Amino acid sequence: MSSPDPQVRAARNPADLSSEPTAADADRRQVTETSGPADPLPGGRKQPAGAFEAADTPEPAAEPARPVRGPVVAVTGAAGGVGALLTERLAASEEIKRVIAIDERRGECEGAEWQILDVRDPALAEKLRGVDVVVHLALDLDLESDPAARTAFNVRGTQTVLTAAPAAGVHRVVLCTSAMVYGALPDNELPLSEDAELRATAEATGVGDLLEIERLAKRAPRTHPGLNVTVVRPAVLVGGGADTALTRYFESPRLLVVADSRPAWQFCHVEDLCAALEYAVLERVEGDLAVGCDGWLEQEQVEELSGIRRMELPSAVALGAAARLHRIGLTPSPAGDLAYTMYPWVVSGSRLHHAGWRPKWTNEEVLGELLEEVAGRHTVAGRRLGRKDATVAGAAGAAGATVALLGTAAIVRRARKARRRI
Repeated sequence: MSSPDPQVRAARNPADLSSEPTAADADRRQVTETSGPADPLPGGRKQPAGAFEAADTPEPAAEPARPVRGPVVAVTGAAGGVGALLTERLAASEEIKRVIAIDERRGECEGAEWQILDVRDPALAEKLRGVDVVVHLALDLDLESDPAARTAFNVRGTQTVLTAAPAAGVHRVVLCTSAMVYGALPDNELPLSEDAELRATAEATGVGDLLEIERLAKRAPRTHPGLNVTVVRPAVLVGGGADTALTRYFESPRLLVVADSRPAWQFCHVEDLCAALEYAVLERVEGDLAVGCDGWLEQEQVEELSGIRRMELPSAVALGAAARLHRIGLTPSPAGDLAYTMYPWVVSGSRLHHAGWRPKWTNEEVLGELLEEVAGRHTVAGRRLGRKDATVAGAAGAAGATVALLGTAAIVRRARKARRRI
């Protein structure tokens, strides 16, 4: 038998290698370094070092997408206003698994699963199966709504949600009322904490409904153990189509100021409200929440920023005229709405701040947006006027707010007579 080739012998016994590497050694090292360790062949045989992988070796399979572990959220009143904006926000969030949009009509959000029904329908419980959190925003706070019908919708709708949610296994309900429930009073602290007493009365538009919703929210966890209810209370809301006695205040030819009053204006942009609602949905904060811009504006600052001059009246005159006009149906705003332009009801928002939330909008910026939204509208004593009537009321306003109120009454009476003659 012939002896092995010297190069093969050297590979088996490194000690036999000469001190100077051969060209074959260099080639062998280059192939080995580029190819990596030998792969096994069928039968346990070793693939020769330096052999290349077959060209048709399959690519490694892509990792499957990680499932979203966030909550399934249902939003009532999802077709318009704050509900529509929140639905869009949650549907775009990577922290939300799925969004169920509930309303009497279909909205524009394509990323949500729509359920069309009245929120007062007992069938709501079935629609909430598999939902973790409900945000209830189906409220009617329209100044022109019939008060009895408005209350029936707001209170009954909230009752249905707070009954259907636990029946469907929902563990959290988020309600939205208003910081108006704290009341506007001369001895209010600046700012109010979330735990401040709710001292409002039912004399302002919709506030009676909001106070009843607050009472329902307090009772629900006792009636349904395990249900968590969070109430979110925004300051003067701007954006998302908000139309209230307080936004209409800035549609007047003059800003009515009651003598010896101490107004303090705090706004809340709808984008900041939606961000706060999302914090509540994701359970980043506990307890009832107040939402608003940082700080507040004094009446003089509001007048300077808006460019609208004031009309100052004694309290008895302003409140008396407002009460009479509302009682005979000439204006939608009761006298109680005036209190929120007379005394402070600014909130601190401390719970949200401690959780890391911050408003993106300032009071000055929100007021600027509000003024852009109401440009061209004309309102006196809460009643929105047509162009011709606005000219009369504007002239009357220049002479004094009392005359403006009486001018509004005269305009409406003239319109009623004209309708009777037709």
